[in-house]
Amino acid sequence: MNAASPEHRWDVIVIGAGIGGLVTASQLAAKGAKVLVLERYLIPGGSGGSFKREGYTFDVGASMIFGFGEKGHTNLLTRALADVGEHCATIADPVQLEYHLPDGLQIAVARDYEQFLSDLIARFPHEARGIRHFYDTCWQVFRCLDAMPLLSLEDPAYLAKVFFKAPLACLGLARWLPVNVGAVARRHISDPALLKFIDMECFCWSVMPADQTPMINAGMVFSDRHAGGINYPRGGVGVIAEQLVRGLERHGGAIRYRARVTKVLLEGDKAVGVQLAGGAAIHAERIISNATRWDTFGQLIDAAHTPAAERTWRRRYKPSPSFLSLHLGVKAEAIPSDTHVHHLLLEEWSAMEAEQGTAFVSIPTLLDPSLAPAGQHIVHTFTPSSMEHWQGLSPSAYAAKKQSDAQRLIQRLEAFLPGLGSAISHREVGTPRSHRRFLGRSGGSYGPIPALRLPGLLPMPFNRTGIEGLYCVGDSCFPGQGLNAVAFSGFACAHRIGADLGLNPWALPD
Repeated sequence: MNAASPEHRWDVIVIGAGIGGLVTASQLAAKGAKVLVLERYLIPGGSGGSFKREGYTFDVGASMIFGFGEKGHTNLLTRALADVGEHCATIADPVQLEYHLPDGLQIAVARDYEQFLSDLIARFPHEARGIRHFYDTCWQVFRCLDAMPLLSLEDPAYLAKVFFKAPLACLGLARWLPVNVGAVARRHISDPALLKFIDMECFCWSVMPADQTPMINAGMVFSDRHAGGINYPRGGVGVIAEQLVRGLERHGGAIRYRARVTKVLLEGDKAVGVQLAGGAAIHAERIISNATRWDTFGQLIDAAHTPAAERTWRRRYKPSPSFLSLHLGVKAEAIPSDTHVHHLLLEEWSAMEAEQGTAFVSIPTLLDPSLAPAGQHIVHTFTPSSMEHWQGLSPSAYAAKKQSDAQRLIQRLEAFLPGLGSAISHREVGTPRSHRRFLGRSGGSYGPIPALRLPGLLPMPFNRTGIEGLYCVGDSCFPGQGLNAVAFSGFACAHRIGADLGLNPWALPD
């Protein structure tokens, strides 16, 4: 049956095939719901997808992937795939990230926790006690998270069951919900340079300094990189989305590409369907938006029907910058064999949050050479860049800015990859305008960041919205940004809707 047929009524429609949307869709399909995913682009995954050019498989976004551990409950990508009969082969990375920071501060975060602490203490021996206490505190948060199935905090039945299963973990987690990293770091550490390093530890995945980064998120990241580790999907990050789509379809769900939703249809105050760009209407019992909240309430829902809670959210959060991205194919001899896969580069502390200040680098072919033609490596680098710097340009000025900014970024990378510029054999340049166009994100934004200092994750909304039948999923929902975080959001959203539709099993997952 044609997925767009008006007479085919679905249980759930998911707008957007990002990882959060696909986890939600596949989880619901596995529970028995009839699910349709509508994706505006040609491939699934959004910023967690991959694209191919001239023999290269490039990751759209970051390739430093959490969530593929084998134990506990925080290995959400492993669990999401297993729940729909899929498994992703991965390659373990012995180092999460190598920092190249001001004042010669160069540290590689080893997978082995004690090795990382030893390396950091060697640089800050006078802070040995504080370093251990701070990162051990992160482990306390992680153990709370890892002790319980991570499902919907909006479901009272789940909360009762999980409290009965792990009461101490629940109480511990509640303690950390309103806390940000900066306050905890300053409790144990006083060295300004080390506190700046912890700012960068947060910024590398949250694009926020420690004072604005929730402790719950940091507990997950700073510990899981040593517990489950950083594991790269064999074949590229896009394989995750492709396997989630296979699992969705295996369980009776469907996905349509080139299907751009322009409007959520309402009957009174209830969401009942969507309208596509061509005018077709598709109806469902529940509608899930994997778009950003700025796109959901402002594009898909007009101002007259936007709940007051969304206006409050906009006062608390603002869009983070987008990125200038370079996908480079380079001659293999330009990359020494002992080079780490992931790097972060910053020359001046004052530029951490500045336009094109911090540069992120990934060389995934060091783990999976099949991503590039023989004799070639991939170097993917990106740096925060705001849309305002790319608007109002003529086509020629836009093209010139793309090339000049790209060249300047390449020159910066030569600080630790000398000769990179002369070894490039393929180059793709993406801007905030590219991210807006291909990912359908307001301003090309990476996601929401606090507009003011907030109490941890407490103000972050869950999946239900003020419109009956409409839910949100992804980085605009609890717990925020990152592939594993949006997978968490997907599990939570599917569980909440499963409860609403009477599809959830009584028992919690093992």
